[in-house]
Amino acid sequence: MASRSHSACPVPTDAWLVGIDVGGSGSRLCLERADGSDRRRIDGPRVKIGPGGSDADEAVYQLIDSACTAWPDAMKAAAGLGIGATGLASLVSDPSRLVTNVRARLGAAAAAAVDALTAHLGALNGRGGAVVVLGTGAIAMGHPGPDRQGMWNPVWRRVDGWGHLLGDRGSGAWLGRRSLELALQAHDGVSRTGTEFLEAAVRRFGDPADWPAQIYTRDDRAGVLAECAQDVVELAENNVSAAKELLFEAGQQAARSAVATLGEEDPQQVVIAGRLAAAHQLIATGFSTEVSQIRPEVTVVPAVETPLGGALVLARLAAEGTIVAQEKILWT
Repeated sequence: MASRSHSACPVPTDAWLVGIDVGGSGSRLCLERADGSDRRRIDGPRVKIGPGGSDADEAVYQLIDSACTAWPDAMKAAAGLGIGATGLASLVSDPSRLVTNVRARLGAAAAAAVDALTAHLGALNGRGGAVVVLGTGAIAMGHPGPDRQGMWNPVWRRVDGWGHLLGDRGSGAWLGRRSLELALQAHDGVSRTGTEFLEAAVRRFGDPADWPAQIYTRDDRAGVLAECAQDVVELAENNVSAAKELLFEAGQQAARSAVATLGEEDPQQVVIAGRLAAAHQLIATGFSTEVSQIRPEVTVVPAVETPLGGALVLARLAAEGTIVAQEKILWT
């Protein structure tokens, strides 16, 4: 898409920006003064997924209500609000209505995006390239960066983010699910590879016969599976080879998603981000190893900011008017 002429509207230094990050492990709101002199945070519930989809919008409203109660004057002075949420494109019925509602509530510019977009804005600090986010789920996003007028045009490319049943390769839910699969193979006598996974899962869930009822019936089952990833990390730290192999493979899966989003015009750099990415060095090692094997010209760079920090960047771009909506990815 061709760039359009635009003059950014600078955000007053005494205004406030609101960033919200919503995921399977929890939700967070960050309130920051536009000049960076003050930053405040509130935490909220994790996303639940039921027959009607995700309740990410309800988590957003709850966080905003809490912030308005805690800091009414600052929230009234908000110039922009940015939301990054897991499952926003596929599991929330109408993301544009969410944007309309929060804009009316705060009287401020607002934008909402899939969580990989805010992770991208934070991790690359407003530069182009690709980012893969490993948390409860996994999603990758690529973009060439702002054009000469400072516009972030709608050329975002997404890979994965298909949820814990169909994708989220390399995520916490993926790791947890794989560990439980191996655990049940050991329980069934099919393979001894998952013996340590079985012991850890029995400590967490009890008798394997009860696992389906404990997991399948939960509306936050992605988060429940992701909690099992901690068992994999602990086993790897105890030098269990199967756990170490799983963590390395998670990094490899993330690398394949990240490089798949890179276009020829993009800066050839990638970041692995998210809480899971920092959980064990083997994930980062698997990531960098796979990137160098499949795309040796691509550079792995460290993340500058968190997805929550990226939501604040999105809030600033919304206030400036330099972010453009893109179907299924970004709503303004």
